Amino acid sequence: MTRRRLTTISVVVLCVVALCMSVGGRKVSAQSAAPAAAPAAEPIYNPYPPGILPSNLASELARVLRETDSIEAEAIKQWHAIPAPVVSGQPPILQNTGVPLVEILGKLMNYDRTISPNENKACASCHMPYAGFSGPIPSVNLTMIAYPSSAPYRAAKRTAQRYTYSSYFPPLQYNATQGLFFGGNFWDSRATGYLLRTPDGEQSQFPPVDPDEMANPDTACIAYKLSLRPYKSLFEEIWGAGSLSSITWPADVASICATPEGAAVFGSNSQPLTLSPADRTLATNDYDHWAESLSAFEHSLSISPFTSKFDAYLKGSATLTADEAAGYALFRGKGNCNSCHLDGRSTAPTPPPPDGKNPTGEDTGTAADVTPVFTCFGSANEGLPKNPRVAFYYETTPDSLGFTPNPGGFTYTDFGLGTFLRSGFGSAPNPNSSWTKYASSVDGQMQVMTARDVAMVPPQCKSTEAPGPYFQKEFFHNGYIKSLKQLVHFYNTRDVYPFTVQSGECPAGTVEKVNCWPVPEVSANVDMTTGMLGLTDTEENQIVAFLQTLTDGYTTPYPDIGTYTGACMSGGSASTQGNSTIISAQKLQELLNKP
Repeated sequence: MTRRRLTTISVVVLCVVALCMSVGGRKVSAQSAAPAAAPAAEPIYNPYPPGILPSNLASELARVLRETDSIEAEAIKQWHAIPAPVVSGQPPILQNTGVPLVEILGKLMNYDRTISPNENKACASCHMPYAGFSGPIPSVNLTMIAYPSSAPYRAAKRTAQRYTYSSYFPPLQYNATQGLFFGGNFWDSRATGYLLRTPDGEQSQFPPVDPDEMANPDTACIAYKLSLRPYKSLFEEIWGAGSLSSITWPADVASICATPEGAAVFGSNSQPLTLSPADRTLATNDYDHWAESLSAFEHSLSISPFTSKFDAYLKGSATLTADEAAGYALFRGKGNCNSCHLDGRSTAPTPPPPDGKNPTGEDTGTAADVTPVFTCFGSANEGLPKNPRVAFYYETTPDSLGFTPNPGGFTYTDFGLGTFLRSGFGSAPNPNSSWTKYASSVDGQMQVMTARDVAMVPPQCKSTEAPGPYFQKEFFHNGYIKSLKQLVHFYNTRDVYPFTVQSGECPAGTVEKVNCWPVPEVSANVDMTTGMLGLTDTEENQIVAFLQTLTDGYTTPYPDIGTYTGACMSGGSASTQGNSTIISAQKLQELLNKP
């Protein structure tokens, strides 16, 4: 495969950056620090085989930026409409306005693209409301799986998780009685909440400094950039006067914070900004307040409102259709979904047939929980095949800044929670050594996501399911599944149609994702409560119908749901949705091995 070489321009850019960083400069205050000039166009990183990047990637990224800019402008208006805060009481509280102010601050941060080094990546760039705060680009969901970082087109290894109800996950803990981990955020639970005690808040501290996401080189860059934003005054109203403006920044702050993380010029230095101990503490506190503000936004009615048809059903103000009701009974019974995606009632059977003794049983009593989050907060290895479309597998050469995202290439195996407990590559340091000994027992496990809003799409696209009109989403941590029909069918038949092949290599006479499931990426610790459920085709469709009742916006319009300006898709079948983009793992490996 032909690899891109560093261009002369790239080398010149590196040299200029290195020169700027090597020259000692005077320190300046936030008020007098020169804002960063518009970043120069960074050379595209494209080590990928043909077809990994979607052909419309540039235009789709631009579309999402326009959408985030429009919501940012809306948030500024919403902020100015809130009355001036009044501090009252002991301890001091922003009486009447504290909740809306901290939530709108989180919204302003979420849609702010200038936080990234190239000013081209907001948090929302990978998490838009019309997709249930997950990936907003259908072609990316079909092809490269993870979303490009601020440094184009580096990409990480997993799908963009939904924000919805993430604030309800508790700090990560090991339950010794059950022998299971519960809580945390991220697919691998690495946002433990060990310090902030809010895993979703801690989650928001990873992407800004992840080289494959927003890619800031120093956490203090976030405080610097916040100090330049028009909502700086709001931040200081909430988190204290001078919390941003009193930091003295080095003269090279703009050039450093405009250089993506991973650049060779930084070496192993994770704090290239030279700050006094006092200013470093202030900047660290600001980064914690960044997290707490985003957590408030994620917990707000803008993201997690409990306004689905199912919520109305629990209230007694809506009636499920015959298919929805049948799907709900299957969800709690034969489908065994409720054993992990808890609805506040019991489930049957446990385990599934033939061992389950009452496969049609269900709890018909009053719901014990009228705000169920549809997760057990645990983790499981569902036996997903390795997805050759994950862009991360091909990032084996340096980009223009000298950064190589994945030296291991296709040999990289995503062990999920197990990797995190080992403090392994591509995860984060484990803050609790007592957890490490459990790593092998959780290899391959990924967080059990809430089933809420799994079916959320832009209103004009109607559904996640072909023939549509539909909005193409991706499901599970590696985006292997492309429709809810496929998702349910996988749970139903994974162990009915197993083949010892990789994706793209199903034998003649079979159809991948229909009657051929390739081998799991991680064969250890596979969850055996699903895989052979005995559901009929109709029953699978009924479970999909029930999952669609979990979409917020039924009783009250979902905020910013109408901001999608892209196209819907149509045609085909939900059973084989996305199959035209399947690529052969074997052929790709052969291609990569060519000189």
